[in-house]
Amino acid sequence: MNFSRRHFLTLAGAAVATSTLAACGSNSGGLDAGSSSTPSGSGSAAGGNKPTLKHWYHEYGEAGTQEAVKKYAAAYDKADVQVKWNVGDYAKLLSAALLTEDVPDVFEAEMGPSIDMIKAGQVADLTDVVGTAKGRFDEELIERMTYEGKIYGIPQVADMHLLYYRKSLLEKAGVKPPTTFEELAAAAAKVRTKDVGGLFVGNDGIGPIPTALLYASGNDWLNQGRTGAGFLDESFYQALVKYRELFNSGDLLQSASKDWFDGSAFANGETAMQWGGLWSMTDIEKVLGDDFGVIPFPAIGSKGTQATMFGAFGACVSAKASNVQAAKDYVKWLWVDQGEYQVDFANNYGTHVPSQPALAPQCTKLASGPGADAAQIFTANGRPASHILWSGAMGEAFNAAVSNVIKKKAAPATEFATVGKVVASELKRIKG
Repeated sequence: MNFSRRHFLTLAGAAVATSTLAACGSNSGGLDAGSSSTPSGSGSAAGGNKPTLKHWYHEYGEAGTQEAVKKYAAAYDKADVQVKWNVGDYAKLLSAALLTEDVPDVFEAEMGPSIDMIKAGQVADLTDVVGTAKGRFDEELIERMTYEGKIYGIPQVADMHLLYYRKSLLEKAGVKPPTTFEELAAAAAKVRTKDVGGLFVGNDGIGPIPTALLYASGNDWLNQGRTGAGFLDESFYQALVKYRELFNSGDLLQSASKDWFDGSAFANGETAMQWGGLWSMTDIEKVLGDDFGVIPFPAIGSKGTQATMFGAFGACVSAKASNVQAAKDYVKWLWVDQGEYQVDFANNYGTHVPSQPALAPQCTKLASGPGADAAQIFTANGRPASHILWSGAMGEAFNAAVSNVIKKKAAPATEFATVGKVVASELKRIKG
């Protein structure tokens, strides 16, 4: 299985500004290592008066994706679109390019452009591009790419987290799929054997779980006024303490053959349950057939709710594009109007959810079984993996506090008092 991507859903409150939404790829190091640029047609010389546009993608792990996006670009007849497929640290490469005059005209960014890109005037306003089609997009997804009423990114496809469970192993242990955290902890203990872990969430025992705990305990990243943290609450602190108990119980698998973002540990029978990504479902199904199911993260605490998080790349237009209007027209054609390509992109290279929910029924992998359950979970329980105003400094403080609470048994209220100060300070800086 090739799952070198999806770092964005590792966020767990992470430094969103420093890890890019599924800005993954083989992580081979050098900025231009293995990157390629391919014209969509015969090139600008043969294209007459058609403008030439440079369109950047990061390296997707799913086979066939590169060929697909080049096919889409080639089908556009109003510009010669040159696709550049970037292998390595896409976030670093993109950040550097946006500071030069040789910018990509169109590029994808995790969860849309960062707040720093927007504030620096590096990206064009795409509100007019989306126009009346705004209602066709998942509401929370399009909102995640909106700042002060303006849309700066157009969602492509959505990836999401799920709790995978092995039907036969749970049935053998007399366990039902859990809907509360207490049931999850009890299930992990019952299905665990000397050869099979009860639950796997990552080789560090934490993975992206803090984000799930935040939402499942009924909290959010920021308060309603966007002036401070939205999780400085006893309900979140207790969720961390309860998870700490599970962390120390021995029921978590913490030495799997692959990390959480790869479905191998679950598919190979190393664990009875795994928190992982929808993108793994295709390969899991090849191994396990129908012997698995998916559910959201169970509710935790008195105000808790079942939840999951999702992320998506957003198509952006550089404010310094060689032809901003031509770039906008192309982006509208590709990610607003071309339903056929959006279904192809979501359905045939791993398993994903279209950013326009009305297209989901056309995706065969979401039509029945766990795929259909995933689509329903996305709609009913999905929340963004990060907030547009969440910065790297906030993420670093958040992650440090989570680690101290879970691994060092620190007092949550004490640890997160510091996080609250960082969040409030960063929000003042960003808004200022």
